[in-house]
Amino acid sequence: MASYIARRNFLATLGGAAAAWPLAARAQQGERMRRIGVLDTLTPDNPIGQARNAAFIRGLLQLGWTDGRNIQINTRWAAGDDERLRKYAAELVALAPDAILATGSPAVGPLLQATRIVPIVFVNVADPVGAGFVDSLARPGGNATGFTMFEYGTSAKWLELLKEIAPGMRRAAVIRDPALTSGTGQFAAIQALAPSLGIEVSPVNVRDAGEIERAVAIFARSSNSGLVVTGSALALVHHQTIVTLAARHKLPAIYWIRFFVTSGGLMSYGPDLIDQSWRAAGYVDRILKGEKPGDLPVQAPTKYELVINLKTAKALGIEVPPTLLARADEVIE
Repeated sequence: MASYIARRNFLATLGGAAAAWPLAARAQQGERMRRIGVLDTLTPDNPIGQARNAAFIRGLLQLGWTDGRNIQINTRWAAGDDERLRKYAAELVALAPDAILATGSPAVGPLLQATRIVPIVFVNVADPVGAGFVDSLARPGGNATGFTMFEYGTSAKWLELLKEIAPGMRRAAVIRDPALTSGTGQFAAIQALAPSLGIEVSPVNVRDAGEIERAVAIFARSSNSGLVVTGSALALVHHQTIVTLAARHKLPAIYWIRFFVTSGGLMSYGPDLIDQSWRAAGYVDRILKGEKPGDLPVQAPTKYELVINLKTAKALGIEVPPTLLARADEVIE
């Protein structure tokens, strides 16, 4: 009898413990682990790459997705290399992920070549329609959607601002990636405005550091010159080279994001690209919950920011106009 009572008490205790098991823990046991791929055009030690990757993970966490608990994130860093992009795109698709985050136009193309089924959310893409990534911004169709980097009209604004901070400028070199449709589009927008500002523009390709150094050195031989750095993953990969060249040759320069200015560049005008990675987590969340990327509209930046580095301006012998300083969102001293 004593043995029977002890056994009955043990079973009752066991049953009570099971009933008290947290519902969240039991739900987690039955929850399928979701897989997310990330294809980044930069290197893992690049500050921009690190910041946007952290913003994406933070956004997912805020929506209830934790790496290692209910999602598994597989990241590949291509370091601006086309061959690596194709290889890593195929690797990520082979993992059969529930969604892939692609940062930059060079990452999106190889992914769409590898799959027309796996959902793709892109960020930092200048012209997704022109590049053939989506049918339209409002109705992307297909398996890709995401966030644009800027409109081409912004490119003309760069030249306008550069002329304002360096009114004596007569020539401008435009650093762009010719392999991207956005590289051609950005240069075309700048070229269209140039005559009205009395500026002659010349393209400089951004394929490798040596090419940039040679082209800028030749260009800088003429006085009253400036530099416009358009948006591309390769420009980010070679950011230190570009900023150093602008300083060495005393060229006033404008960039499309603030990262160049915090790295010693003169001025930037563009969107907060880190914010896009955070917002991309929202689209991935909606896709994991059943929505189709083709039904999610491509979103434009919500805010542009003007950043000026006064220390760099002083080194270049430039006195920033008070009207321009008053419009700046951030001034680095």
